[in-house]
Amino acid sequence: MINVENLAKNYNGLWAVDGVSFHVREGEIFGFLGPNGAGKTTTIKMLCTLTQPSRGRASIAGFDIIKEPTAVRRSLGIIFQDPSLDDRLTAYENLKFHAMIYKVPRRERKERIDRVLKMTELEDRRRDQVRYFSGGMKRRLEIARGLLHEPKILFLDEPTLGLDPQTRSRIWDYLHGLRRAKKMTLFLTTHYMEEAENCDRIAVIDHGRIVALDKPENLKSTLKGDIVTVRTQDDDLAQQALAEKYGVPVKHDASGLHFEMERGEEFIPRLIREFSVPVTAVSVRRPTLDDVFLKLTGREIREESASDKDRLRTHMRHVQGMR
Repeated sequence: MINVENLAKNYNGLWAVDGVSFHVREGEIFGFLGPNGAGKTTTIKMLCTLTQPSRGRASIAGFDIIKEPTAVRRSLGIIFQDPSLDDRLTAYENLKFHAMIYKVPRRERKERIDRVLKMTELEDRRRDQVRYFSGGMKRRLEIARGLLHEPKILFLDEPTLGLDPQTRSRIWDYLHGLRRAKKMTLFLTTHYMEEAENCDRIAVIDHGRIVALDKPENLKSTLKGDIVTVRTQDDDLAQQALAEKYGVPVKHDASGLHFEMERGEEFIPRLIREFSVPVTAVSVRRPTLDDVFLKLTGREIREESASDKDRLRTHMRHVQGMR
């Protein structure tokens, strides 16, 4: 459904996207993850024909994004990160306007609107102005609108950002149901790593390039062993001692010392017995996608975004270092 070959975008000498290639199969949930400023949004804008690539090619549902932009747009549904509803209109009026824009046949409009309102449990609020809706209700209406013209591919940019866990779970129930019923392809960006577990495959982009692409379980298996977290009476001294004694890279933050170790549960008693710095707390867990993301990019996905200037400086240093 999506084929991308060597896609790139240059902004005044800066390669925001630098030769990405991937494909997405019909009915697949495909996650597209990366730090802020890594190239996610630019890639999505190119795929949705909102900006033209500097080089490379891509097709959506068999249509070329440069040669056939109108056909591409008709194949897509887009749920934006930022609200894009008209809050002075009712739920029904928002959907009717969208149906007209996408040229949904007049005889089918009411039936489709009724269907998506029922699916998102907004039937009884159809005649209420959107400004009186909660955040979760607005998000559900955004999803209803994105599905109204029955797209083959649905782009979801942070679909549940800022919503409570119960609403997030409900929205994902809708999306899984649509995927099963319609064989719809979902292209997802998210900052919630537990949400990314819904994906069949995940691509991680950093500095405009794909640095990993695989199933979630395969990505997690690239981390050898368990994640051990240790607190000691002197974490600075312990960090150096751990690296020297066990030969492992150690990350130090406010919650303690973190490192990878095979058979972590068996390692803990040994650590407490023989380590030179007294241990005050220790825990062990299996790797998560958060750990994978941190290892691949050096950043946690929920970190605050840098300013545009900071991102530009970082990227330019990276580009200069590759020359």
